[in-house]
Amino acid sequence: MSEFDFLSKVTLGQYFPTASILHRLDPRMKIAGFTILILALTFSSSRIGLAFGILIVLIGILISKVNLAFALKGLLPPLPFLLIIAVLQVFFVVAGSNAEVLFSIGRLQITSTGLWAGATLLMRFIGLILTLSLASFCISNTEMISGLALLLKPLNRLGLRTDDLVMVVQVMLRFIPFLAQTAERIAKAQASRGADWQNARRGLFTRIKQVVPLIIPLFVISLRRSENMALAMDARAYGYRSDRTSLYEFLLKKQDWVFALLIITTSLAVYCL
Repeated sequence: MSEFDFLSKVTLGQYFPTASILHRLDPRMKIAGFTILILALTFSSSRIGLAFGILIVLIGILISKVNLAFALKGLLPPLPFLLIIAVLQVFFVVAGSNAEVLFSIGRLQITSTGLWAGATLLMRFIGLILTLSLASFCISNTEMISGLALLLKPLNRLGLRTDDLVMVVQVMLRFIPFLAQTAERIAKAQASRGADWQNARRGLFTRIKQVVPLIIPLFVISLRRSENMALAMDARAYGYRSDRTSLYEFLLKKQDWVFALLIITTSLAVYCL
């Protein structure tokens, strides 16, 4: 039944309360730190910097006491799309006049510049996925809401409803595991009615034919669930008061400032190396 195990391949949005050093940090520092690191990985054009960032994130996963093999599983679902984008970069990147042509396929030329561009793009997406996974491992739903609300609270003076933005982010992260569970139930229901899911591993086109029938019921169930959640929020008077209080008071400690210093140093190294 491993072909139906979709949830184990989705690492984004899953929280693991391992009580590690990263878990005990202030949620504001964790959210701000991971955001800075994501920005550094996004805008860095250095392959050495990206490799260093990936290494730091892998060390962070080990420190968080989360199984490294499980974290790396999160790279498997988007890997085919990432490889396609990297191959497109290899063939269609604009190379300079002094670029070394390795070999040609018809009118398409594969240059060293194109290969490095594809490798850089692949490393960037791997770093981003691992960083987002590490953030979801260490930041619980409650911490996400409280931390974002505190970080964005100054914007309320400008008339912006930051609580709504925080709720959107929270619902988005929470719905990712729900989508995987729903897709798993739909696949099992289709298999019980005669759908051949055993052939899903024989080829890319066969796998696409298996996934296409999941899309429509998955959208219908997701829209129905969203409507029910909106009705439940209205029934509980969500948005009745603009100011919200918190049960817990967060205070920055020495370990939080050390984490901030390490994140800033790592981000500068990723961007400048």
